[in-house]
Amino acid sequence: MTDGKVEPGRADPGWVADALREHDHASRPSDPGGRRELPVADREQQVLDRIDRARRRSPRVREDRITMAHGAGGKATQTLIEAIFLGAFRNPLLEPLEDSAELRLAGSRVALTTDSYVVSPLFFPGGDIGDLAVNGTVNDLSVTGATPLYLSAGFILEEGFPVADLTRVAESMRAAAAAAGVCVVTGDTKVVQRGKADGCYINTAGVGLMERDVTLGVATARPGDAIIVSGPIGDHGITIMLARGELDIEADVTSDTAPLNGLTASLLDAVPDVRAMRDATRGGVATILNEIARAAAAGVLVSEEDIPVRDEVRGACELLGIDPMYVACEGRLVAVVPGNSADRAVAALRDHPLGAQATVIGQVTSEQPGIVQLKTAFGGTRIVDLLVGDPLPRIC
Repeated sequence: MTDGKVEPGRADPGWVADALREHDHASRPSDPGGRRELPVADREQQVLDRIDRARRRSPRVREDRITMAHGAGGKATQTLIEAIFLGAFRNPLLEPLEDSAELRLAGSRVALTTDSYVVSPLFFPGGDIGDLAVNGTVNDLSVTGATPLYLSAGFILEEGFPVADLTRVAESMRAAAAAAGVCVVTGDTKVVQRGKADGCYINTAGVGLMERDVTLGVATARPGDAIIVSGPIGDHGITIMLARGELDIEADVTSDTAPLNGLTASLLDAVPDVRAMRDATRGGVATILNEIARAAAAGVLVSEEDIPVRDEVRGACELLGIDPMYVACEGRLVAVVPGNSADRAVAALRDHPLGAQATVIGQVTSEQPGIVQLKTAFGGTRIVDLLVGDPLPRIC
């Protein structure tokens, strides 16, 4: 930590501010004329402990209406899922809250996932809503160790949407499915009145076969494990933001949307004891790190200097006041592996075109369970919390 302050777009100021106020109140002596100063390490520990207690409170949606933040993949999304949906649908298959559910059908292990795509604009450098829908669904299956096989595709179309654009989207989905080795086998189409949608929304579901004898999940992370990212982060989110044309910023960036099934297979072949994999979509790498820390009841420590970010993306983030760790990717994964397997894991990822810049960014620790800390380039540390607002709405 530094001085307890949280930079804009990085973390929730509420928890930290409340913890600091509670700490300052508790540190005041009975003598109103003075204050008892604690050592810096003790003060930081007290703040961390109070933040942890705040995070353990039962989730409750405080807003009366849904906001854009509820779809950002950060704290508001997590609260919505746990307080509303998990509360209503709780069962052992849903509770892990992994990217896919593991089902057992006729003696086989099957992975099932679903997702919806509302990206704006529909077409952007490096891809469009069609290949994004296919790749995103394939990736949700892949990071659970499954081999993706079949997809569904549901289209919600707005009256007046150009047929030529719909044809382009469908062709993009066809090409993406062929590249990933999957088939779109069923679907649905609905049309709503003009002004009731934004051109085209796509909902998908995916089914994959879990042939490997592995059970992946962030809850299995253990102190000493290494945390690996498969390549530069933030490309997709920044590409979408700049493609909207609302900002006078030019940068040579394209979306990293890609199917990860080949990359995950290579990693699992080389390192069968992989603990967990996640694709860093909404909420970015920072959200995944917090999911690891929380689910495993462990600490996470990462190094800012080891996190790969393209110069163009970093520059755009600095101009926008956004931390790249919170910016979405669509072709990057975060993996947790035993520490003694880290070198093999990085080598396996780098042997694949989509993992050429894979690197270890940190480790799981036994200190500060539930807290993610970042070693900054300046030598200090700060807390990396779940994002509260939504700096990049509708990026997928």
